[in-house]
Formats: sequence, structure tokens, C-alpha cells
Amino acid sequence: MPPKKKKVSVVVTLNLEAGNAAMVDLGKMLGPTGVKTIDIKKEYDAATAQQRGEVIPAVVTVFEDRSYELRLKTPPTSFLIRKAIGANSGSARPGNATVGTLTAEQLKSIAQRKMVDLNTESLEAAMKTVAGTARSMGVKVEA
Repeated sequence: MPPKKKKVSVVVTLNLEAGNAAMVDLGKMLGPTGVKTIDIKKEYDAATAQQRGEVIPAVVTVFEDRSYELRLKTPPTSFLIRKAIGANSGSARPGNATVGTLTAEQLKSIAQRKMVDLNTESLEAAMKTVAGTARSMGVKVEA
């Protein structure tokens, strides 16, 4: 007989610091589910230790039997853009004031990294998506 599928209780997406997940954030979101948050923290920290200093989103699927599944995603596009241009935040007035310039090479590298999480197979389309995010943050994009 094939194994029964587990029933999903809740799915939570968390933006956590790689290699050093905050127990406070985990506890707030996962405490009511009954899952052992320390186990999730240890698994997350071990999986993201090589990427310290970045924000790595984690999707935690909690099942009715209180077991869980942890899936990691790529860092948010805005985080990668800020890191590439060396800015702490986007523009307060996008379209009027710019906070930096994203080169074509930086744009391509960000798009390649985000390809797994984007809904496209084309690098050009991924680059357009990243460029749109950059423009909405007040970052000038070189063609």
C-alpha cells in the first residue's frame, strides 16, 4: 500500500538571517503550531551557514502530526539589489530621486540567482523583472 499523505496544518513563510535565525521570530510564527522551534532553527542555521549576512526566506509546512518540512528560497530581489549597489534602503521618492545605479552585469547576476524562484525560464524576462523591482526602489538600471 502506498503511504498516506500527511494533512497540512499551516504553511508559514519567514524571512530570517542566514546562519543565525532569531528564536523570537520563529517562536512568534511557529509557537502556536506546536512544532519544536529549536529543531527548525538548527536545521535552518545548518542549511544557510555558508550564506551568513544574507536574508534567506524559509517556507515551513507544518503537518497535523506536528512534523514539518523546511524549504529554502533565494534572497528577496530588493535585498540583492541593495547589496549590489551598496545601499541600505531604496529611495523615499522612486522616480524622482535615485539611490544608486545597477550595471547590466549586476542585473544579469541577480536575475540568474533568482531564476529558481521566478515564474520564467527566460533569462531576459528574469532580467526585466529584476529591473522593474530596481526601478520601483529608485535605482537606475543601465541597459
